[in-house]
Amino acid sequence: MPERALLEYLLETRRSDANMVETLESARGMRLTPPALPPQFAEQLDAIRSTSRISTLLQHQMLMTAFQPIYGLEGKTVVGAEALSRFVSDDGAAAELWFAEAAAVGLGANLEFSALGSAAAAAKDLPENLYVSLNISPTSCLDARLPELFDHIELPIHRVVLELTEDIPEEEYLQFLSAINPLREKGLRIAVDDTHTGAGALSRMIHLRPDFLKVGRNVIGDIDKDGLQRALAACLVDFAESIGVTLVAEGIETVGELKVLTELGISAGQGYLLGRPSVRPKDWSTWNTRLDLDGLERQLAAPGETRAIPRGTEIS
Repeated sequence: MPERALLEYLLETRRSDANMVETLESARGMRLTPPALPPQFAEQLDAIRSTSRISTLLQHQMLMTAFQPIYGLEGKTVVGAEALSRFVSDDGAAAELWFAEAAAVGLGANLEFSALGSAAAAAKDLPENLYVSLNISPTSCLDARLPELFDHIELPIHRVVLELTEDIPEEEYLQFLSAINPLREKGLRIAVDDTHTGAGALSRMIHLRPDFLKVGRNVIGDIDKDGLQRALAACLVDFAESIGVTLVAEGIETVGELKVLTELGISAGQGYLLGRPSVRPKDWSTWNTRLDLDGLERQLAAPGETRAIPRGTEIS
């Protein structure tokens, strides 16, 4: 087995290196660095370390959930919240790195379902009128654990939006529909984002008819200053209306962007300007009150100048 070969190699290398270093140090009074591992063994060792890290994280549930508010731009109230994973670790690695590392060693689905369970449990402290957007890869939607999840969580399925983190692989598309349609019939909703809107993806989107289309910074960034960006967003508004999809702008950072998006008729939005992700239930409870420093009413009533909230700014 590769693991046994690696172990035997490491033990033999340690013995020979220790003997050689001891002999040469006593003879020359100097320290020597052991030779580097061959590439194939280095890769195996990295995989073993990653598997151990992810397994420890899963075993001890070393993750928590932050929620970011999603505002209805017309009604000026919070209509939903996106669940974002936060990991408890010494290195402070971003969530994307954890999920990528888990996927690389075959534990991606395990970590995704652990995050889904954590988010569903935390959602009990959210107002009951809000929908909850949960991130998941299309491949994990094929996992038998997905329908089982809804049998074991208290969060009603009609409040859940599954936000696909990747495009649906062509070879899995029919399987995806077969797996997800029974859940949609029970009230589950689906969100996709605009990074998956190539010609083929647009065609499939018309067939899939997601409930939400999320528009990111690649479209809304500086939309108040760029006519082409504004025209593109207007086209997406028309497209969404024609297929019955709700548009959600994410990454709103300035008052100018917010005002243009509202004028274009985009249904909902989220971003640092409106509310930062938080793991604290006391923050979630103030989203629709005047105590909320990022309240939409205040932003829309602000003077006309563009104002951004720096990413490093803490809102309390």
